[in-house]
Amino acid sequence: MAAAGADGGMKPLQNAMKIAKVAIQLDAGNRHKEAYCAYLRSINFISHSLLEDAVSRKGEMVAVEVEKMLRLAEQCLERAKSSFIGRRDDPPTPTSYTTPTNSAALSLTTTLAPSVAVSPGKIVSPQPQDLVIDSGPKHNPRPGQRRVLSEGGGEVTPFLPPEVFQRLQTVESQDTRKELTPIEEASRLNQKLKENYEARLARLPPAQARTQKTSLTLSLQRQMMENLIIAKARQDAVQRKMEERRLRLQEEANRRFAASGTITAEEQEQRVLYTNVLEYEQDHDWPKLWKANLKKNPGDATLVSGLVSCLLSCPDHPVMKLLKRLQYRVYNRLYPIELDSDGPHTLDRENSFEDLEQFLTQLDWAPSHGDPDVTFEPSLLDQEESLVQDLEMRDLKEHLKAIVKDIHIAIDQLLSLCLLSFECLNTASSKDLCVASIEEAFFTPLWSPLLALFRKVHRERELSFESSMILYRDISPGDVGVASKLYPQDPVMLHGSYPYESAVQELRLLCGDCCPQRKLECIVRTLRLICACAQDYCCLHEAESKTAAIGADDLLPILSYVALHCELPQLVSECAALEEFIHEGYLIGEEGYCLTSMQSALQYVESLHTGGFQLHNTKLT
Repeated sequence: MAAAGADGGMKPLQNAMKIAKVAIQLDAGNRHKEAYCAYLRSINFISHSLLEDAVSRKGEMVAVEVEKMLRLAEQCLERAKSSFIGRRDDPPTPTSYTTPTNSAALSLTTTLAPSVAVSPGKIVSPQPQDLVIDSGPKHNPRPGQRRVLSEGGGEVTPFLPPEVFQRLQTVESQDTRKELTPIEEASRLNQKLKENYEARLARLPPAQARTQKTSLTLSLQRQMMENLIIAKARQDAVQRKMEERRLRLQEEANRRFAASGTITAEEQEQRVLYTNVLEYEQDHDWPKLWKANLKKNPGDATLVSGLVSCLLSCPDHPVMKLLKRLQYRVYNRLYPIELDSDGPHTLDRENSFEDLEQFLTQLDWAPSHGDPDVTFEPSLLDQEESLVQDLEMRDLKEHLKAIVKDIHIAIDQLLSLCLLSFECLNTASSKDLCVASIEEAFFTPLWSPLLALFRKVHRERELSFESSMILYRDISPGDVGVASKLYPQDPVMLHGSYPYESAVQELRLLCGDCCPQRKLECIVRTLRLICACAQDYCCLHEAESKTAAIGADDLLPILSYVALHCELPQLVSECAALEEFIHEGYLIGEEGYCLTSMQSALQYVESLHTGGFQLHNTKLT
């Protein structure tokens, strides 16, 4: 028993931590079965010790020690569950073990696959409500880690491993009506012949069955062999025709991209993609029908939208195959960053409980990894930690910059292939509609992990926003420089609400979308609501006022007030992401003005807690 093997001179909590230390070391050495047993021994020891203390009249353990032992038991139980699941899901190989992360990925696959229902070809985006995971005890932040308020009560969106993400993205791509090859048809036919042969033998009397079995068997084998020979000949003929067609289409693609000199890798890839498009159109009629309709009505925006929607709902079209491949490439680059547990929404993918080794450290004890007598100067440690953090942040920014570049290239590649597939889309208005649809399909499953990376990079800005929000969430519009005529002075006139509430509610909807274009439209609607509210408030002070209620100088203070009441620090990262992904054509119009105004308001809110701007009717400049 665990208690018997423990040092009698130690307290129960120290004994429990000693057993947990052994379990951690076994787990780190990939000895999962032994680690599983050690975790159970630790749990057994803790429960036995607490039971003895509870039923005895002495009650030697203080409340704090009991609480620590219960928390340690919770951590060991979660680790034991992960070790057990990892062993259970392993293939039956004596020396092979699956890591806890992979086992969690497999369990997520089986949990998610039946519950994801989409229309044919629709991009599958696993939502947080689809991921049913027992979160266990609430996650406690690591020492020095501050939780951003908008992360929401410790609940974490799990990021699936790339292979699971790819599987979910293509779950509806499997064509259940796939044609059988000649060999497959022959195999089915032979199986039926064999069943008929066995049924016929079973119907014959025993004596007759013995005399006819040899002839029936030879007849069966001859028919089965003939079926296979015929099927092989048919399959060879089909393959020859397919190869001839492929070469013919490849020549057509080469004529389309005729060029002198050396062909670059990008040009070669474009030729291959165009060949795939031509091959697809040989087997499907709907592209020809859409082209004919658009040729008759070249300026019909409804037809263009319908064509793009149809294109993005066909998972076997080369455009969609390319889209999914590019999505996987981006997600694969994002996922390693999400495994790091030092930033918002980036906790361990398998368990939502805090790391056991980190927990033991908080109990003033940790597994020894070297000489326990070695000490370090605190100042040197602080300098080293600061340097490491600076290097990590620099690497994160470079990684984000590279991913943003990859996404821009991916969108350009998808648009190019769409225009190659349907030349009728090669007009300014049609390309805008096409890009908007492509972005929506591309970003929907990627926005959550992509935003997590932006939040890592802009974490300090979000914390500043949160600090200002906590300090000034109850201020009046006048405190941030809003003119008195632009909000009601009498609370009775607000009917239990607060100024510009409709704009606040609209802005909160931004975080629910996964498409940059729709997020930008949400910001535009927010500013329009601000203008409408300001006009109404102005009329309360100046009856029948016909002049514009607000100008640029009035808009920014109101927008800052709205952002404060929105209580979403992640708006900082959301707007930073929008600035990267919104097409430059939008940035010079109303959308660009609205986004720039929002950025300025957010920066003002971030600076409030530092005293960088003064309140009490101080306007933004």
